[in-house]
Order: sequence, then C-alpha cells, then structure tokens
Amino acid sequence: MTKKGILGKKVGMTQVFAENGELIPVTVVEVGTNVVLQVKTVENDGYEAVQLGFDDLREVLANKPAKGHAAKAKTAPKRFIREIRDVELGDYKVGDEVKADIFVAGDVVDVTGTSKGHGFQGNIKRWGQSRGPMAHGSRYHRRPGSMGVIINRVFKGKVLPGRMGNKRVTIKNLQIVKADTDNNVLLIRGNVPGANKSLVTITGTVKEK
Repeated sequence: MTKKGILGKKVGMTQVFAENGELIPVTVVEVGTNVVLQVKTVENDGYEAVQLGFDDLREVLANKPAKGHAAKAKTAPKRFIREIRDVELGDYKVGDEVKADIFVAGDVVDVTGTSKGHGFQGNIKRWGQSRGPMAHGSRYHRRPGSMGVIINRVFKGKVLPGRMGNKRVTIKNLQIVKADTDNNVLLIRGNVPGANKSLVTITGTVKEK
C-alpha cells in the first residue's frame, strides 16, 4: 500500500462552516514547502523511503555535512528532516518540492507529533484516578493506593506517579477539511498532538475506518 506525506508546523485551532451550515473545529497546520532531500531504495539502503526537509535553517546553525546534504537537492539546510515510508518512489526526485496540494478535502490522514509535556505528575492528573476522602481521619488523600500483594516487588504495568506527556503520539483517521494551496496550509478536522509551533508529520492513513 502506497501513501503520501508532508511535514508541517501546528499553528492552532479555529472553526469553519461546512456547506450545510455545520460548525467544524479544525487544526491549522502550516506545511510551507517540503523538499525531497533523498530517495532511499532497497538496493542502496535496504528499504524504500522518501526523506523530506522542512523549515529552512540559518547557515550559521548548520554544520558542514548538513550543508552538503542539502546542496545535493539545491536547497538550504533544513531544521526538520523526516522519512516517509511506503511511498511510490517514481513520484519523487531529489530536489522536488512537496506542497499542500498533495492532499485534497476529504482525504483521511494520520497525524504524528510530540504531546505536550507536563513534568512529574501524580496519579490523579496522570492517570485520572479518584482521590480518597478529604476528612481529617482519612490519611489517604492523593496517594497511589496499594502496591499489590507481593512484598518487595511492584507488578509490571502498575500506574504510578511519573513524568507525563512529551511522547510521540499518532492520531489516526483524521479528515482534511481544506487544503489551502495559496497559503500552503492544511485544515484538519479535530485536534492533533503537540503544542502550537511544534512539528507534525501528516501521512495518508494506514487503517481507514
């Protein structure tokens, strides 16, 4: 199964009206211009993929290998470089530009990003557990609860306090509401992972409902 993909920057959320008057919440993703930096093949690399670069990096911040890699595609060094697998390699050549017009309204996509980080959090915020009674004699308010029946050991998978968020997250089967080719912006129905201005990868869905 072949698919297509593009890199973008999450701008924020807004609302648009459908033709039937329905109010649709959408996430605005600025995809700018993606450049094909490398086309990987089974013969050379052991697998097939297209390497995309997004968001120009200032020359002073790029090292010599990055400049040389970008020079092969006749473009500036890029801040973000990602690979899209399972694509039709014949559609891509080094130096080609990939824009918002690869998607059209109605396309179903998977969006991958890094979720917002919340630092070290307890069970109630991290896992949604309920607290104990807040009366004076309780002595059990926001603790994680029993560790299990075995002494000196904690069962695998036990939900405990810890670092929350800042993980790679993929939301599947989101719909493209509009592909604005003039401004190189995609409007995606619903919310996508990550904070505003963070990188997201948009690919054609793998398992469409």
